[in-house]
Amino acid sequence: MVERLTLGPASVSELAEPLAMSLAAVVQHVQVLEACGVVKTEKVGRTRMCQIEPAAMTAAEQWITDRRRGWETRLDRLGDILKEVVMSEEKP
Repeated sequence: MVERLTLGPASVSELAEPLAMSLAAVVQHVQVLEACGVVKTEKVGRTRMCQIEPAAMTAAEQWITDRRRGWETRLDRLGDILKEVVMSEEKP
């Protein structure tokens, strides 16, 4: 759903169309995304239109980037430690 909404606004029915789930299940998913601030919905006549909230996606991207940096630092350090262990075992 989020991937589809990156292409532009869509109705709940349009979001449900390619998915193997009921319309009610899609509505629940949209409600969760809206509660998280990732999606904004608006009633247009009888249709509920959904669109992505760019600010929320930017915040999510920043959070993921921060976590990635932390893990890369830890993994680099682990690599250094493993190299030290291998080198110390190779010395007679």
